[in-house]
Amino acid sequence: MASDLHTHTTFSDGSYTPEELVAESKNIGLTYLAITDHDTVDGVKHLYENRIFPVKGLKIIPGIEFSAENPDHNVHLVGLNVDIYDGALSDMTNEILDARWTRFSEMIEKLREKKYDIKEADVLKIAGSSHSIGRSHIARAMVKKGIFKSPGEAFEKVLGLGKPCYVPRYFPTVDEIVEVVHNAGGEVCLAHPGLVGDNDLVRELCKKIDAIEVYYPSHKPEQTDLYKSFANEFGLKISGGSDFHGTASRFVNRLGEFTVADEVAKQFYREEI
Repeated sequence: MASDLHTHTTFSDGSYTPEELVAESKNIGLTYLAITDHDTVDGVKHLYENRIFPVKGLKIIPGIEFSAENPDHNVHLVGLNVDIYDGALSDMTNEILDARWTRFSEMIEKLREKKYDIKEADVLKIAGSSHSIGRSHIARAMVKKGIFKSPGEAFEKVLGLGKPCYVPRYFPTVDEIVEVVHNAGGEVCLAHPGLVGDNDLVRELCKKIDAIEVYYPSHKPEQTDLYKSFANEFGLKISGGSDFHGTASRFVNRLGEFTVADEVAKQFYREEI
């Protein structure tokens, strides 16, 4: 049997609603599913408060993905099995989401100054139920309006780091994220270490976390072996997942295209949220 410990919904930047993600997970026969939206647990709350979670025939692990402060590298930490109603976790996500909205408005203003025909309302239509508005939503809105041919082109021309309409965003530190996730009863996993771009930094991060995402679609076999060795060296749990966002995902287009063994996922599962 198969499982997935890294997925996203429309409550951040995915294209599947939580209900659709659950239904598709059951349809393809996943055993465990971690929902790890960026900076929010609202998708899991939505399932729980609408009596969809717990789900018969599918074991859901409530999670969240944070981007950590680092001037040179993309460091993403996934919290697995967090208490979705923890106060400190809510405080952190609210602070991040407030900063995201401010950044969103500033980027739209910059784009309009550059004479791009894009409005906040155009992006909000794309974002739907997401409160975690980001550059990907802006890029998709610009593609829909015919300004660019692809989200990648939008990032390359105007939205990427150092490009004319880029606006820096607020990030909590690694230590802050680790503390909040632990206090919320969760475990901290380093997401896609192969994308960090610095294995010396990955080694340092391994001293602070509980798990490492060894299995990831873009990892080469030698990377998988290296991160397994890190897990053994630092006594970390091994994790993995598809980073599924929907049909526009970077590395997988369909749920179930990349999975991990149930034995990998089982160690993160608890009966109660």
